[in-house]
Amino acid sequence: MTVLFLKVSSIEEPPADFDGKVDAEEFWEKVAMEVISRGLVPSNKENPFIVRPNYHNWAPWIGPHTRSGNVVLNTEYRKVHSPYSPAEQLELNITEDRLTDELLKVKMHDLRGLCGQCGVDPRGSRMDIVSRIQQEMKNRDSYDKVFSQIWKTSGGWAVVTCPCAVVYAVKFNIKAESPQDYTDILLSLKHFPNVTLYDFTRGLATHANHRVPETFRPHGGRLLEPTESNISRASSGELKVTLPWLRNKKKVPDSDGHPLTGSSDRYALYDRFHEDNTKDVRDVLRKVELVPEICGWDNSQSAEQLFSGMRQNNHFLNMMTPSSHVFLMRNILHHYNNNKNAVTMENIKKTLGQGVTLNCYGQAVLGMYHTNIDVNM
Repeated sequence: MTVLFLKVSSIEEPPADFDGKVDAEEFWEKVAMEVISRGLVPSNKENPFIVRPNYHNWAPWIGPHTRSGNVVLNTEYRKVHSPYSPAEQLELNITEDRLTDELLKVKMHDLRGLCGQCGVDPRGSRMDIVSRIQQEMKNRDSYDKVFSQIWKTSGGWAVVTCPCAVVYAVKFNIKAESPQDYTDILLSLKHFPNVTLYDFTRGLATHANHRVPETFRPHGGRLLEPTESNISRASSGELKVTLPWLRNKKKVPDSDGHPLTGSSDRYALYDRFHEDNTKDVRDVLRKVELVPEICGWDNSQSAEQLFSGMRQNNHFLNMMTPSSHVFLMRNILHHYNNNKNAVTMENIKKTLGQGVTLNCYGQAVLGMYHTNIDVNM
């Protein structure tokens, strides 16, 4: 939820042998030490424990019982130095619709500046401006300008929640958010979720499977093989794909199945708000509405409610250094999670008191969201 206003040239380059692995425990201890020592020095400039953002010492926050160990992944440096493979480039082309969606999140000042670059009238409301830019993007040169302007910026924060809105992981991005950031988080988890909801799922599945083959499986994370028949039936609303192990764990678990479901399947699906973010007809098989066990259970609005609440903290978070900002953000989310858990436990008690059996597979289904809330660093 932060935006780090940092020039790429000001960020320390990682060592030549850096492999994207960061010790989360060590990083967060250093951040805590900076905050503690602040009361012992005249100013933060003289603080010997200050932690500055860089590619090789900037870890996401993932709970100790949720991550696979102290070592987690942060491969942001590859966004600058490593081009996409031909297969990824083919799949990761950003559609006009998704680019328009990103324009709606840009600050008005930057949006008007983009108008100047594209020769578009900057007057009027945000929707007026975005509509004009959208029309201008039909010209390839203007499209390239918009794409470059949106994706060259420093990024927000990527958050991973379960359907009951508990935050499992947060990644504070130095560069703009991408499927690479969520792949870092997923591969750092102790148990890979059976179902992942994301707003650019095709890109996520492509990138993850390129890094580690069969990360999303079967069918590349689609619910069924993308045959002409399956695509046609899904498009006409005649297809449902049941995942019974989401409600009742498999009696004979798969060899590498999730401990809560017993299944080793890993699907990458679109939530309802972003299922039209793709022009690929095969992605109709990534719609969450095809799965009866999830339909009506997932709650994309929970993330928006979280972001809305966090925006109220924007003013005082702007006054902090990057490390202080992430330290306080982590603490705010800790209390947020405690409150969510308390409400959930109370509801469970009421439900069980009515003699109802309740199954909740929180870590088996995770939603992945991002936002850009401006924070001056």
